[in-house]
Amino acid sequence: MFVCFCVSFPSFDSIGFALKTMNYPLFSKKDIDGFFGLAIDNLVQLILIVSLCKMLCGMPDELIFGVILPGAAISILLGNLFYSWQARRLAIKTQRDDITALPYGINTVSLFAFIFFIMAPVYNETNDPNLVWQIGMIACFLSGIIEMLGALVGSWLRRITPRAALLSTLAGIAITFISMDFAFKVFEKPIIAFFPLAFILVQYFSKVRFPLGLPGGLIAVGVGTGLAWIMGYMDSGSIVNKDGLFHFSPPLFCGGSMIDLIQSKYVLQYISIIIPMGVFNVVGSLQNLESAEAAGDKYDTFPSLLTNGIGSVMASLFGSCFPTTIYIGHPGWKAIGARTGYSILNGVFITIICLSGFITVILKVVPLEAGIGILLWIGIVIVAQAFQETPKHHAMAVAMGLFPAIAAWGLLMVESALRSAGTTLFIIGKDAFDNNLAIHGMISLERGFIFTSMILASISVFLIEKKFLMASIWSLGAALFSFVGIIHAYELTPNGVVSVYGCGGAASDFTIGYCSFAILFIAIHFYVYGNEEKSKL
Repeated sequence: MFVCFCVSFPSFDSIGFALKTMNYPLFSKKDIDGFFGLAIDNLVQLILIVSLCKMLCGMPDELIFGVILPGAAISILLGNLFYSWQARRLAIKTQRDDITALPYGINTVSLFAFIFFIMAPVYNETNDPNLVWQIGMIACFLSGIIEMLGALVGSWLRRITPRAALLSTLAGIAITFISMDFAFKVFEKPIIAFFPLAFILVQYFSKVRFPLGLPGGLIAVGVGTGLAWIMGYMDSGSIVNKDGLFHFSPPLFCGGSMIDLIQSKYVLQYISIIIPMGVFNVVGSLQNLESAEAAGDKYDTFPSLLTNGIGSVMASLFGSCFPTTIYIGHPGWKAIGARTGYSILNGVFITIICLSGFITVILKVVPLEAGIGILLWIGIVIVAQAFQETPKHHAMAVAMGLFPAIAAWGLLMVESALRSAGTTLFIIGKDAFDNNLAIHGMISLERGFIFTSMILASISVFLIEKKFLMASIWSLGAALFSFVGIIHAYELTPNGVVSVYGCGGAASDFTIGYCSFAILFIAIHFYVYGNEEKSKL
């Protein structure tokens, strides 16, 4: 079955006319800063893929570097080129020269979810890394299909969801999963991280122009790398690996490897993880599109989400197990001054290092601490935007939406600490925390935290606006999500905390709680507006 997607392109005459009236260069100096930041972000994902696939899934280097990374490179390159083209098209359409392309790369949340809750359990059961890889590809493929279907309803979802709800969710993720970890890394090695960070802060807080117009990000990476080598933090003896500096691995079409397993018991067993993660990715992309619009760049929802899904499908067909997505952080890249070139540079760079195997050399030459100040800045901008680009009186709703992401990050810290101590939450049990930490509440708030954040912030917005019926409708939606296990429902397993899906008792306490919300808000509606009607008589 062939599916054709028709995309309307502007005529050559209209493009030519627009280019005559507006000089929009393909690259700008600030694209270099954007490139360093986005490339480092993507490098972190690649490091995670290499380390986790080896440790938890038993995959050999030949499979990781020869198949998975080249497959990921295909999706990253195509996505970055599309979003760069999309930004240039928007610039031509609006006659503006300050349009910033949507950042794009491997989805971090899906990466962790697929490895910890699908691939690692399959490996533990079968001890077959090849089967694990195939199941991972199928999960990535199905996630991409869900994202493509999400493009059909994306515009409608953006219309019915308050901006505060979309931006507060991103702010919560930015201050925890993005900025906090990098802040820890900066303060862990202040000798090599503080000085580069100072250049970032001076350029982007104070708007100072450095000599020769050199980008602050480039200076930061250069200074940080120099300090790391001078101070003895780097090892020159480990730069060249056993295969030399380069080892070319072209992308391989692997779609045939999925056909025989599409009806595998493992696919059916883990479909309850694959589908929610696909929906999760759709919602996250919608939030990032809203964030871009709040920063001044309004992109069409349908082509943005469709390309997002196509990228994940392409990744799976060429051997990758990990979906791609529109990244959080557009306002930060825009504030830096990046336009469209940074996206092209990132796509080309990631493709080259994935196909050549040069990624290992880069990681041994350039310390992450040299450039993570840029990502710290990105998180700061996203948090600030959530408050600055929403109505002032919605600030409390934005704050309300931060709690679920903080809970999710807190649980990650708890689980990481326990694993480092040689145990897990499953082994010690929830009772071990006694009254020191309400661990059940933390886990409940963490499950489906993106949806919970949107729901709590939306309810708060409608209460602030005294739209009690809308607050009641969102409460009923939360009750439904709790009823089927999309939010709050969980169980402890040897592989970690997993969601529990199914109608009935998945999270019955929360179902009752949200229903009580709805009943109260309806009663308040009739009380408030009923009294107003009586006063008019």
